[in-house]
Amino acid sequence: MTQIGQTAPDFTLPRDGGGEVTLSDHKGQIVVLYFYPKDDTSGCTKQAQGFTEHLAAFEAAGAVVIGVSKDSVAKHDKFRDKYGLGVILASDEDSDVCESYGVWAEKSMYGKKFMGIERSTFVIDRQGNIAHTWRKVKVPGHVDEVLEAVKSL
Repeated sequence: MTQIGQTAPDFTLPRDGGGEVTLSDHKGQIVVLYFYPKDDTSGCTKQAQGFTEHLAAFEAAGAVVIGVSKDSVAKHDKFRDKYGLGVILASDEDSDVCESYGVWAEKSMYGKKFMGIERSTFVIDRQGNIAHTWRKVKVPGHVDEVLEAVKSL
């Protein structure tokens, strides 16, 4: 599991709109890396819309915002287009990146246990180290909290 102060695990993933996103390409920038369970579900939609609504403020603070789920690039494209999202949406279909950040976890719903993405956010500083973490994120107020953390760097 990733800890504050350690080097953020690097990755290259396919992204919405085609192409790839590589974490190390953003060295020198702050990266908000958030993991979410599924495109076009209520909580995930509110979270992505929140980051999109505040994108100019994140960019003004020197940050790029990357959302990661196991959904395919095609699903990300539909999700982005349906809600006019402005954040980068990366596809981790094999869950390798989710596992490297410790967000691929056993979950429970209606008494059934299953593996899934635990909604989590990481702020990675300009040197590529993890500066802030939030696990088991509750969506209301989260984007504002992350923005304040980014501004503090």
